[in-house]
Amino acid sequence: MADFGLFDYQEEVVERALKRENIIIWLPTGGGKTRAAVYVAKRHLETTENAKVVVLVNKVHLVDQHYNKEFEPHLGSLYKLIKVSGVSEEKDFFGKVVQRNNLIICTAQILYNALINKEEAKHVELSDITLLIIDECHHTHKEAVYNKVLRCYMEKKLTGEGPLPQILGLTASPGTGGAKILEDAVEHVLEICANLDSAIVSTKNYEPELKKKVPRPTKTFDIVEKRDADPLGDQLKWMMKEIHEFMNLPRDARLRECGTQEYEADVVILEQRGVRENNRLVAQCALHLREYNDALLINDTLRMMDAYRSLEDFYAEKTNAAMDGTDFFLLGLFEENQVELRKLAADSRFENPNMAKLESVLLQQFGPNVKSRGILFSKTRKSTHCLYDWVLKSRALQSAGIKAAILTGAGNGITYMTQNEQADAIRRFRRGDLNLLISTSVAEEGLDIPECNLVVRYGLLTNEIAQQQASGRARAVNSQYSVVARAGGKEVRREHINEHLEELTAEAIAVVQKMTQQHFRRKILEIQNQAAITNKILENKKMEKRGRYAASSIQLLCRNCFQPVASGSDIRLLENAHYVNINPDFKNHFKVGGKVVLPRTFEDWEPGCRISCSNRNCNKEWGFEMKYKKAFYLPNMAISNFALETPHERMTVKKWKDIPFAVEDFNFEQYCQDHYPDLFD
Repeated sequence: MADFGLFDYQEEVVERALKRENIIIWLPTGGGKTRAAVYVAKRHLETTENAKVVVLVNKVHLVDQHYNKEFEPHLGSLYKLIKVSGVSEEKDFFGKVVQRNNLIICTAQILYNALINKEEAKHVELSDITLLIIDECHHTHKEAVYNKVLRCYMEKKLTGEGPLPQILGLTASPGTGGAKILEDAVEHVLEICANLDSAIVSTKNYEPELKKKVPRPTKTFDIVEKRDADPLGDQLKWMMKEIHEFMNLPRDARLRECGTQEYEADVVILEQRGVRENNRLVAQCALHLREYNDALLINDTLRMMDAYRSLEDFYAEKTNAAMDGTDFFLLGLFEENQVELRKLAADSRFENPNMAKLESVLLQQFGPNVKSRGILFSKTRKSTHCLYDWVLKSRALQSAGIKAAILTGAGNGITYMTQNEQADAIRRFRRGDLNLLISTSVAEEGLDIPECNLVVRYGLLTNEIAQQQASGRARAVNSQYSVVARAGGKEVRREHINEHLEELTAEAIAVVQKMTQQHFRRKILEIQNQAAITNKILENKKMEKRGRYAASSIQLLCRNCFQPVASGSDIRLLENAHYVNINPDFKNHFKVGGKVVLPRTFEDWEPGCRISCSNRNCNKEWGFEMKYKKAFYLPNMAISNFALETPHERMTVKKWKDIPFAVEDFNFEQYCQDHYPDLFD
């Protein structure tokens, strides 16, 4: 192993994997889990007949990273390697890709799609794979796609089907699963082991070497005293009170303190209630209250002007969308107070003291002749953009030589990044062209980012896994991990709780590792059998729910204006992913907007334009048209933008999987016959 450059602790943790046991490697961030996995893969390919290694990751950008940084440099000259993600054409014939290559790195969704797809070119059997490596394997829970893959494995194991691949899991932070006491934390670790059908291993004989390789940063709590006066916050709260009074809040409705996450949860429930009860007054007021609450949260963590602009942007889209007295009141309330809000937001005497503290923390590590690298973690994509703007406009930070960039999750929309943009930001950071990344949680886990000497968590409430991952980014010698938070705030309490949970995780793993082989195996099998029964019960309940109503008895209503626009029987499921409306009359209910641009291409379809409600001034966005097989456009609908009128009640759902009726699969030939009968004469 020495010729491969493994440390002694890495050699220790791979020993059982080299004996073909299923194991989870538990090492801290920066401890070299991926390098250890590359070595296991190499030995497996050397010693296994017809070896086939699949490496699963849970985020698209990790496909390229693992391929370019670890697997290809060490194995590329000896074996056929390929990387496949949602942006790769190879996903469309993944079955053939697996046949032709020795090692495949892909997102878990690609493999799961192949396991359930029956087309020969796309299908893969678990028996085709001899070693399955699962990165960040603590995500193997509930409905996560890792768990869906491993349920396929478990079904075969419990029914005696084989052969099955050897499993190698990698994690820096299994967590406690919300447990606060040791007994429950042990149960959580056992569940992860059961889901992966694996034992969990860590270094026992070489802990000093590991600690030297992965030094822990110095942790500081940079506490901010509460601002003496907050006239902008007071004005926003007064306006919210005006809305409360106007909407005639139902007596049994509970709204907790303004400017909190709890209040946000309350108004989300209130909006759903308004829709259910056909009360547009309550539904719309709740939506607007959520925006005011968001402005209060921003006012607590960012600049006052950021809070003002979030409301200004929201109402800019509402100016020409007023439909009734509710809309006119809400729009009028903002417009009447807009000048005052802007004036208060511009008054530097009352600026958020958090910003001054954050500036001070950054200036302690950065300077004109100081080589520093840092990551500033913030909660939302919107907040990263605000902080980036703040850094650019701060003379002190610019003088200190800070060159910042944003790093957020991939997706569609103004505040999302494409995969290429993510890769470019990380590449520039690694090269030294940038020295500060302003990031959401996307940089906490898995990303290969150079050693930082400063990690700042700003206005964050997360669990112990996220805290460990973020802390692990500060890997330089004498690095600092700073928590910037308000005195007496929840963030400090949460950090201390997370420290306790991190210790509890280690204790729970130690308990599991001390179990006899017989006791451990018995517990694992018990959990696996229970999970199989639970999954069957949940699947039956899901089927029962789907069969609760006939599709023809359901009406879809615009969630904003409550206008009936479609029947459940109009909906078809296309390619097991897209819910489209096949009724040609549906086009009478929507108007077409701007073109949708997606950062990837698809085999059978391409995005068209956005669609929105055409009822008077409603303009509620519903989804977008998709051009299918270059032949025709189909409206692709987001169910969260609609209400469902059932024979017994009106309801809302977040996702299509939660609807109470069955949807037929889209049939291309049938659609063509129904809509283009002349072609079949």
